[in-house]
Amino acid sequence: MSSVWMYARDSGYTPRQSLVGFTVEAADGVIGHVDRQQDQPGSQHLVVDTGVWVFGQSVLVPAGAVTVIDSEAQTVKVAPSREQIKGAPRFTTDSETADHRYLSSVGNYYLSL
Repeated sequence: MSSVWMYARDSGYTPRQSLVGFTVEAADGVIGHVDRQQDQPGSQHLVVDTGVWVFGQSVLVPAGAVTVIDSEAQTVKVAPSREQIKGAPRFTTDSETADHRYLSSVGNYYLSL
């Protein structure tokens, strides 16, 4: 992940592409569905609704974790495993997407994987 807050050039992402509703998959299983996304350059990320998998919580996944976007199948594949995503700093409110300390901790976590 060269830049944790940007989609990789070979991910299949196109600018202003809506990923809301897409299924998010790690190599070891489904994580959930994209509930919201931030498309601002330098802070691109997905908010993924995990359903009951992580106690009904959402997780914030930086765009740099995305490896493949398949628009036809409506799937987003990510590099981290389910357990790695589960271990990321907990996302609780949308206001955290503007909190530089929270975003820094998320970015550092994903860069350390």
